Amino acid sequence: MNLRNHIAAALLAPALTLLGACQSTRHPELPTVARVDLPRFMGDWYVIANIPTFIERGAHNAVENYALAPDGTIATTFTFRADSFTGKRRQYHPRGFVLDRRSNALWGMRFVWPIKADYRITYLNDDYSQTVIGRQQRDYVWIMARTPQIPAADYERLLGLVATQGYDTSKVQRVPQSWPEK
Repeated sequence: MNLRNHIAAALLAPALTLLGACQSTRHPELPTVARVDLPRFMGDWYVIANIPTFIERGAHNAVENYALAPDGTIATTFTFRADSFTGKRRQYHPRGFVLDRRSNALWGMRFVWPIKADYRITYLNDDYSQTVIGRQQRDYVWIMARTPQIPAADYERLLGLVATQGYDTSKVQRVPQSWPEK
């Protein structure tokens, strides 16, 4: 992808998000977890499955990294390989803004100023090893973990949770992950 197409793709994602936000919501409020310890939530999260945005289609080895910035925002780095494990490495740097300081679970994710896309931590297990990130519109969802693979029973449980949240799980796709053993 040349620089012009890369910039166009980066600008188009927020525009599509904004259009989605303008649609009427037919879903009940998508609840977040009660409380997120932000420092504990920071670090690498492997994308296990998602309803992908157009940027994420074909992503392999997708990892989202969060780092708490001194100003309270979340410096985010999203990295993946395009279309195969040896595909071109892609990296995006949206910025997260905590919108609900009581829970720290409702964020606005900004790819391009001034648009902040809806980003909700709807599930987080007690040991902070698995999470589900959703959106009020139920258009995108991310099942993520601290490890590149999770047990099949955990995946099925999280997919069931996503279904109870009002998502069409037929749109959820596994994200291929293959990493050298440590």
